[in-house]
Amino acid sequence: MKCEVVAIGTELLLGQIVDTNSSYIGEQLAQVGIDSHHQTKVGDNHDRMVAVLRQALRRSDAVICCGGLGPTQDDITRSAIAEVMGVDLVRDEAIIERISAMFGGRGRPMPENNLLQADVPEGASINPAMPGTAPGLICPLGGEHDGKVIYAVPGVPWEMKQMMVEGILPDLQRRAGFTGVIRSRTLRTWGQSESGLAEQLDEEIRRLDETGDATIAFLASGWEGLKVRITCKDATDAEVEVALDAEEKVVRSIIGDIVFGIDDDTMESVVLQLLRDRGQTLAVAESLTGGLIGSRLTSISGSSDVFRGGITPYDHELKLSLLGCPDVPAVSGEMAVAMAEGVCRVLGADSGIAVTGVAGPAPLEGNDPGDVWIAVHHDEVTESRFLKMPFDRERIRQFTCIQSLNLLRTRMLLAS
Repeated sequence: MKCEVVAIGTELLLGQIVDTNSSYIGEQLAQVGIDSHHQTKVGDNHDRMVAVLRQALRRSDAVICCGGLGPTQDDITRSAIAEVMGVDLVRDEAIIERISAMFGGRGRPMPENNLLQADVPEGASINPAMPGTAPGLICPLGGEHDGKVIYAVPGVPWEMKQMMVEGILPDLQRRAGFTGVIRSRTLRTWGQSESGLAEQLDEEIRRLDETGDATIAFLASGWEGLKVRITCKDATDAEVEVALDAEEKVVRSIIGDIVFGIDDDTMESVVLQLLRDRGQTLAVAESLTGGLIGSRLTSISGSSDVFRGGITPYDHELKLSLLGCPDVPAVSGEMAVAMAEGVCRVLGADSGIAVTGVAGPAPLEGNDPGDVWIAVHHDEVTESRFLKMPFDRERIRQFTCIQSLNLLRTRMLLAS
């Protein structure tokens, strides 16, 4: 079964909003075994929307429209779908009652414009999830498109996601005739290129192509690491979990400890948990990254039981006065080591991370943009490392952040 995604909204074409909804929908379709070969964006124009929907239906069994279900004049997805179906819009009184109740619960009267959201193409049903005022639509087609279906969801991400999970995915699986279970598990890696990982896993991927036991896919995600997604299909949840466990074990045996987490793990959440398990604390001294490491760490709920704090001595003199560093070149291994040890001493932490370098665009004191020193102090031992990054200013800072956290992670694993 093939399902196409149509993202609706002139703001998407103008670049005013980044279309993250289509990527989420595509990911969810893949996880339940529904093929998706096309994604399209179209502005808020009735005729163009109708043309795009008709084109999508010629090459796919289902279409998910995202956006254009609001209460304003440019929210015309309902009317475009009705034209494609060859039916009229009819007002659903039950929807009016639900929308009115939502406004009443907030102590506000319902504006007349919201009545438009109760206009439904004749023959359509309503998505069982309705977290906001916009109802999602499930629109079966007849005639030349008999057996096909159009789904419509709001562009608000949290509303769209609930409707996908509770209404669209189960309906698609039912239509596809698949009664089993498909699950994916994503291994988060750092320290290897996509081509390098593909080369390492080539033999295993070939084996899986022959056996059909699982599939492996790669997704490069910048400073979030390189993701290796394992997908398995089986009759029950329990059987799928067994298959995923088995394939994860095989993949880990091939690529080693570059795997730092699974699914929603991040480098910072993993580092914090490793420190927590050891009853240890962490402090950071950031020159180059200007607080970026601390920001990542404090974005994790509960980090305060591990993270003592950070010092951002961007000015050279502050490195000396705040951290007690010697008057050595600012971008040097000796400075990074002194900063890591100094921040542990000043903030009373067991472990310390320090970074110093040149983000660019101009060279500094004989160092080129991308010349970076990081240091980690852990278990009374300090290790420094030099990095040379061929990136722009922001990516130099981002990759330095993750590289430094990964150095502490690997140090802790080696010490275990």
